[in-house]
Amino acid sequence: MYIEHFGFDGYPFHLTPNTSLFLGLEPHYEAIQTVIAALDMGEGVIKVTGEVGAGKTMVCRMLINQLKQDIQLVYLPNPALSGHELRQSVARELGVEVLDSTSIVDDIQSQLIALSQAGKKVVVIVDEAQALSDEALEVLRLFGNLETEQAKLLHIVLFGQPELDERLEQHHLRQFRQRITFNAKLRALTVAECVTYIDSRLHKSACQVSLFTLSQKKAIWRASLGNPRLINQICHKSLIAAFSAQAKNINNNHIYSAIHDTFDCSKPKFKSPVLWGWSD
Repeated sequence: MYIEHFGFDGYPFHLTPNTSLFLGLEPHYEAIQTVIAALDMGEGVIKVTGEVGAGKTMVCRMLINQLKQDIQLVYLPNPALSGHELRQSVARELGVEVLDSTSIVDDIQSQLIALSQAGKKVVVIVDEAQALSDEALEVLRLFGNLETEQAKLLHIVLFGQPELDERLEQHHLRQFRQRITFNAKLRALTVAECVTYIDSRLHKSACQVSLFTLSQKKAIWRASLGNPRLINQICHKSLIAAFSAQAKNINNNHIYSAIHDTFDCSKPKFKSPVLWGWSD
């Protein structure tokens, strides 16, 4: 839509996570390094949580890209599974042919032992883990018990919203909770990180001019509360508004309209001389 108008080579603020636009800001870099370090140490269960739009999926994809060659990945993007379906999914990802459902755990364990003997470390990554049922969490807990005398046979990384933390506080899930050895939380971006984030995405999309002023970037941070997804939405809509008006730069009217068209943002009441009069 506006790519040619502004001279981009791609959408800088598209909502689909694009690893080529990744910027290793502190909260995301720390989460990736925490998980990698925990896996290197052979830890069993690691948890990464963050609010909706905090960048969990991007961190997950960057983590997958950085996994070592000796790691066998089991990726579960849809955690809304029963315990039986979860066992079936893990077996399928590991290439286990299930002939008898009653022996599926034994079959998985045999495959894990074979992979371990071949020098492979098996890592299960569960996205949107807050949607896991209690039954599925119990299956993961039992999988986490599979080990040799020296090491775990299965390593589990959970990515979820804060609701996952709330669920794991329940008394009946204490056994699973106590198996989580490392935690990382994705916080909101600071104003400086937000400015860097916007500049980086524009630069990586071949932007040759300064489209947003510093005060506008700070206003976008204020409106988004430092949430990367909301930053993307506001910037994307601002660019659409400018393109529709055939403007070459972003003005406060474009940003004001974009913010008021975006849910969960703090809203400014006034546009001039700067965006101000913010709602809570």
